[in-house]
Order: sequence, then C-alpha cells, then structure tokens
Amino acid sequence: MEEIFGITITEWVGYAAMAGLLISFTMKDVRKLRIINTIGCILFVIYGFMLQTAWPVIISNGAIALINLYYLLIKKD
Repeated sequence: MEEIFGITITEWVGYAAMAGLLISFTMKDVRKLRIINTIGCILFVIYGFMLQTAWPVIISNGAIALINLYYLLIKKD
C-alpha cells in the first residue's frame, strides 16, 4: 500500500474523518456542526470500506450521516 510520510492512505482517511468529527463539535452553529460532522461521517464510511469492510464503522457513521442530512435538508433546524 502506498504511504505518505510513513502513513498509509487508509490511515490518512481515518485521520481526516476523526479530525472532521472533532472539529464539528467545536462549532456553535448547529448547521455548520451538522455539515462538517456529515463530511467526517462520510469519510468514516469510506475508511470502513478501506479496512476490508468494518461494518460497525460503516453502519454507525452511515446512520449518523443520514440523520444529519435529514435535519439539514428536510427538517432544517
């Protein structure tokens, strides 16, 4: 697997996902929180597939992304 600075692409995706989730919880604006959190969740879903299908990671973050999208697009809180 290709590495950048000794870190695999899979790990980079995982770190980016983690950073997205952490950053989202620093937001005061709920809409921004949901947008950034959704991006982090989507990255975690990708990461789950890159880990040879880690279903708990995929299912939990996929569900959270769908809930965020519901509130962003339908409920519009």
